[in-house]
Amino acid sequence: MNALYTSTRLGRYALRNRLVMAPMTRSRADDATGVPSSLAEQYYAQRAEAGLIVTEGTFPSPMGKGYVRTPGIHSAAQIEAWKRITAAVHAKGGLIFLQLMHTGRISHPSMLPDHATPVAPSAIAAEGKVFTAAGPQDFVVPRALETQEIPGIVEEYRLATRHALEAGFDGVELHAASGYLPEQFLSSGSNQRTDRYGGSLENRARFVLDVLTAMTEEAGSDRVGIKIAPEMGFNSASDATPQETYQYLVQRISPLKLAYLHVARTRSAFNYRALLRPLFDGPLLAGGGLDQASAQALVADGGADATVFGSLYLANPDLSQRFLANAAFNTPERDTFYSAGPEGYIDYPTLENAQ
Repeated sequence: MNALYTSTRLGRYALRNRLVMAPMTRSRADDATGVPSSLAEQYYAQRAEAGLIVTEGTFPSPMGKGYVRTPGIHSAAQIEAWKRITAAVHAKGGLIFLQLMHTGRISHPSMLPDHATPVAPSAIAAEGKVFTAAGPQDFVVPRALETQEIPGIVEEYRLATRHALEAGFDGVELHAASGYLPEQFLSSGSNQRTDRYGGSLENRARFVLDVLTAMTEEAGSDRVGIKIAPEMGFNSASDATPQETYQYLVQRISPLKLAYLHVARTRSAFNYRALLRPLFDGPLLAGGGLDQASAQALVADGGADATVFGSLYLANPDLSQRFLANAAFNTPERDTFYSAGPEGYIDYPTLENAQ
């Protein structure tokens, strides 16, 4: 039996297979309003055969935006657009979670209200450039959040969770990886605070735990997941003691009884999945560079409860059928990953169409 095609539970849901579509920024939303494009209805519905879809990173508030043409979940128009998307997925029998992504310092004033300075735990700029409507720009030095401001951002996550449920999502995922705001608080390289949100490991983990608590209070813990990627290094994320940091974090989140913990592939040779799986009382999702054989082995051996695919799902809307048929895959077209139109978004052929 192919282990990928057995059912498993994530929180309150029984997945029909163990294939999860990864959250992938696709840059098709209206840049001025953050309203998802009508094309997104077809895009997500095409991939509804996945056991679970996790959407592209979605900003919970205007200050959380970090990329051009990405969607939000804070306005009535955004919520209405997402309702059409979730309805399209549910009509195909699919499950869909919304990923909440506040980019923090990984942004630029040109994308923020009144050209505001991006916010972060500390006034430390990320290395590299951010892609804006005017092209690549250097990251700016962010404004360090005042202690009294932080509970307000936690509340933005709470409200975004409420909006996601109003929009028909089955659950929400906290993006705590890729150097975005939650990881900025967690990591010693970007957090040099001296208040209750910085310094000790307990303090640096506080923001993530506060946000998760708010999200679970809104949705129920069995409809909330979290994504982490220790030592990925993306967006200048760095920590002096990453193994200790993530052991502590996972030990603290385990009692919350979340729907899942998603541990993404990192640049480190260290096996974080093996380290963290025994510490988390719940389903573990694993992703990054998997193919059918490695994913099947991972599930069969108990290394993960479900497996996450990114570019393979991007280019193959019927990925589950292709796995079953041992069919060839469409090649992802990198030039259209973040373009504005339907090309490279909803026009990848299925096996049926190709035949």
